[in-house]
Amino acid sequence: MPRLVVAAPSSGSGKTTVATGLMAAFAERGLAVSPHKAGPDYIDPGYHALATGRPGRNLDAFMCGPELVAPLFAHGASGCDLALVEGVMGLYDGAAGRGELASTAQVAKLLRAPVVLVIDASSQSRSVAALVHGFASFDPQVRLGGVILNKVGSDRHEVMLREALEEAGMPVLGVLRRAPQVATPSRHLGLVPVAERHADALAAVAALAEQVRAGCDLDALMALARTAPPLSCEPWSPHPAPPAFEAGGSGCGGPGDGAAPYRRPVVAVAGGPAFTFSYAEHAELLTAAGAEVVTFDPLRDEALPEGAGGLVIGGGFPEVYAPELSANEPLRAAVSAFAAAGGPVAAECAGLLYLARSLDGKPMCGVLDADGRMSERLTLGYREAVAVSDSSLAAAGTRLRGHEFHRTVIEPGAGAAPAWGFTHPERRVEGFVRQGVHASYLHTHWAAEPSVARRFAQAAAARAGAVRDAAAARP
Repeated sequence: MPRLVVAAPSSGSGKTTVATGLMAAFAERGLAVSPHKAGPDYIDPGYHALATGRPGRNLDAFMCGPELVAPLFAHGASGCDLALVEGVMGLYDGAAGRGELASTAQVAKLLRAPVVLVIDASSQSRSVAALVHGFASFDPQVRLGGVILNKVGSDRHEVMLREALEEAGMPVLGVLRRAPQVATPSRHLGLVPVAERHADALAAVAALAEQVRAGCDLDALMALARTAPPLSCEPWSPHPAPPAFEAGGSGCGGPGDGAAPYRRPVVAVAGGPAFTFSYAEHAELLTAAGAEVVTFDPLRDEALPEGAGGLVIGGGFPEVYAPELSANEPLRAAVSAFAAAGGPVAAECAGLLYLARSLDGKPMCGVLDADGRMSERLTLGYREAVAVSDSSLAAAGTRLRGHEFHRTVIEPGAGAAPAWGFTHPERRVEGFVRQGVHASYLHTHWAAEPSVARRFAQAAAARAGAVRDAAAARP
């Protein structure tokens, strides 16, 4: 699998611009391009998916463990002609206090992939050679194959940069001039997600492809990608076990076991502009566990999908859409009734806020005795957690790694039965477990612990079966 890692000395250098533009440019050549993102970020993979027509996938060595990085990569890249991985932060930046863990450099080494360094050249000339020399020599196991110079001001500026890098023996694989017209709008948690600006995002990706096509040597980049050696790993699979509820019961019997006809339980997953944060593997794991995954939009749909046996409400920007979410009273009532009847609900971050009594004074679903509001403080970082209470998502004692990423607070921060106890970097309890509800700020990656998807699918199957049994018992 030809592959490249697109990295940078620091955040803000233009990694997303270059990576997304490269993905789109190579896809326009007719190549099947597999897009990946190092780290936990949800937003950049949306632009990657738009550029390639394939799911953007994350490679996070903290949340999933270094041992899963290559298998998850191989799973996503199967059948493709080229794989491109956008890095996170600076090349050697990783989990705080953990050395190289979760850094772009670690991902590149685990994938045995050459690295292309994107450099913001706007305020330097010959010093670029010293910068590149430092990054190339810091870790000999990281193979820096070339640079792409971003934000170059003029022809003269380009000549000076090229001369310096030629002295350093570093190939220049692209030069991009300042182009504010293709800038992507941002707000308090980063770029505005694709789902909120689809038409504009399409135009931005097309402009990025044009800029990269004009300024980068695509043939040289592809040749570098082809120097990556074979990976000796089996692709990750969401199918390690049969469906979690294969044995029947509650009207969900397996085919031919004499019980009611086998039906895949519906797991309704919140989507639309307000709930855009999800990992592709979650839906794959739920499907592998026997569930039928159906998306609904809490901004527009007034009812849950027919036959919903479980709800997954992930992350996103409910604070931006609080008035519209609040105005959809029929769906809020449906979610509240579902939870009150014991239906399994897995809510992360935005989902937690949606289940609260209110968000910035706007009524929400009222499932939790808590209220959310915007804050000036950004909460961001990796967490190590253990499940405190048995829930539809995790048995007490289950250990997971995750991350927090929000500029809101919820009061109180934990219920009588908390969802998680954090063990690192701080000790505290967080979140809510109540009947079938598991709600928390913590984002997790279920590929690290597939049992949570199987457990949730089983709870959804039991709920759907109980509803059918009750309906059948009515006169």
